[in-house]
Amino acid sequence: MSNPTASFFEALGRRGHEPLLEQATGTIRFDLDHEQGVDQWFLMVDRGDVRVSRDEGEADCVLHSTRTNFDRIVDGTTHIYSAWVRNDIRVEGDLRLAALIQGIMPGPPGAHHPREFAQARRRPA
Repeated sequence: MSNPTASFFEALGRRGHEPLLEQATGTIRFDLDHEQGVDQWFLMVDRGDVRVSRDEGEADCVLHSTRTNFDRIVDGTTHIYSAWVRNDIRVEGDLRLAALIQGIMPGPPGAHHPREFAQARRRPA
């Protein structure tokens, strides 16, 4: 069985640089509860340069959720902001960092980037 959360963080770590986070510097820890305990993912951001690890430690921002809820977010089934409003995600610390994370979360399955969608619509049939 695949783990959408692990796949998301591994892919994010391979990017090395995320343009949507160029205005951010800080650390974010994701504490994701599940039946066997808590998974922790640590995201370090330095003006868009990102590094992902499984380190424990203090962070500028900590997001708490269940792994099941976070799996739904990273597979595009649930939007992170909606989960936050429903209190499926709780945030401690720097809320600005938490808000910036929203931009790097995947969209719904089959969704297209608005620019790609507009370009496809302009192409002659």
